[in-house]
Amino acid sequence: MEDEIGGRLFFTNQRRCLVDEDEIHLTSVGIDIGSSTSHLAFSRITLERVDARYIVTERQLLFESQILLTPYTDADAIDTEKLAAFLKRQYQLSGIDSTAIDTGALILTGTAIRRKNARAIGELFSEAAGKFVSLSAGDEMEALLAASGSGAVAKSKVSGLDVLNVDIGGGTTKIARCVAGAVETLTAIDIGARLLAMDQNGRLTRIEPAGRYVAEECGVPLALGQVVEKEGLSRIAERMADHLIEAMGARPISEMTRSLLRLDPLEPRTAPPIITFSGGVSEYIYNRDKESYGDLGPWLAQQIVQRVRDWGPEIQASVQGIRATVIGASQYTVQVSSSTIFVSDVNILPLRNIPTIKPRISLAPDTPDSSAIAAAVRVALARIGNVDDHDAISLCYSWIHSATFSRIDAFCRGIAEGCSVQISRGKALVIIGDGDIGGLIGVHFAEELGLPVPIVSIDGISLQEFDFVDIGTVLQGSGAVPVIVKSLVFPAADTGGVYRNLPKVAVSCG
Repeated sequence: MEDEIGGRLFFTNQRRCLVDEDEIHLTSVGIDIGSSTSHLAFSRITLERVDARYIVTERQLLFESQILLTPYTDADAIDTEKLAAFLKRQYQLSGIDSTAIDTGALILTGTAIRRKNARAIGELFSEAAGKFVSLSAGDEMEALLAASGSGAVAKSKVSGLDVLNVDIGGGTTKIARCVAGAVETLTAIDIGARLLAMDQNGRLTRIEPAGRYVAEECGVPLALGQVVEKEGLSRIAERMADHLIEAMGARPISEMTRSLLRLDPLEPRTAPPIITFSGGVSEYIYNRDKESYGDLGPWLAQQIVQRVRDWGPEIQASVQGIRATVIGASQYTVQVSSSTIFVSDVNILPLRNIPTIKPRISLAPDTPDSSAIAAAVRVALARIGNVDDHDAISLCYSWIHSATFSRIDAFCRGIAEGCSVQISRGKALVIIGDGDIGGLIGVHFAEELGLPVPIVSIDGISLQEFDFVDIGTVLQGSGAVPVIVKSLVFPAADTGGVYRNLPKVAVSCG
């Protein structure tokens, strides 16, 4: 969309306002469907423009939902009807209409990702929960969100000390080392309170593969419907704590622990001065909850505290415990583009689940080589497999040196040639850069090259190859768009109940 007013070209929104451009307010939702609990939170995010970019200046928590024990129809399927009813009720209690949601993230975490209907659940909620809600899942993203939502990232910046955040959930534990206000390294392990779940009579109702694995290691036989003696449950919790403390870096990693890791182990480092805990088990660690929920939570918390004290770091309180991930999802997942963007047809937005390629393009000071750019784009497209499975492909780039007409022309012609097959099939062309020339690039594709497909060219966003992005609708008054960078992770096939490491996923989180 274009509108020339007073000699200035307005790329994206004919109702843009200079005052509104300086500050943007977004209502964000975070929804966490975990193997143990499910809950959500609403936040108000304030972003201010600094030069051509928007940065978050304030996060305000608006509403925290009740916490639901994740319902199951059987051992392998989550009850979508009960989840949907719970979600609807929490929206009613919050007083926030789904149409008022600007952005957010729905996270399927822990062993919930492995359920046979996990993908269907994600698609259902991402469509039903608001006009722009991301569907995301992955160990790295969850570790980042938990470290942010727990306050560990901020604590590392304010204190100047390293902070290790340990987020212990029902099925997995995410560990993030925070240094100078950022997550420096992280890992995840299949240790959690609800690897074994019991009814009110103490009979086993659920046995996760990792739970059976540790029980066999301890010599404790398990079967559904069986009542396990407290001594056996205590031994299992002790062994889980041993694996976890190794994953945290306090002891050398054994082969048993290595087999439980879901990501690469942490690099060897000295003990951190501070440790914080989040996730459901943290409620027992900090004595915020004493009720038993038919799992290993109380035993696991006691064993972990004992081992951390023997190790030496100081255990400090976290800002959020069980709600850390959902608060992180509502407050730490969004990037906002700069206002110098181009959208040829605003009706194409929002776009969801767009895979990203990052061609190895040379942008030397002289005029780029269009043919070389086209070849690099084709190679990158081949790396992501069948592009016909997607409505659009996002091409990300890092612009360097001057933005002259000849350099932009060569760059755009190379991209158009490399994407010629997708363009011929009418697929939208989505170009995302980390600089501030998105408007110029988009106009060049539309006017100079006359491409016959929808064009979305945005900037001010950092991406990596194999990221997925959601691009929201244009924000009235600013001309910017909210963007969520994420990863989609679901099991490719049934593991048959045999424990094994899951694929590792790289996630960039805005």
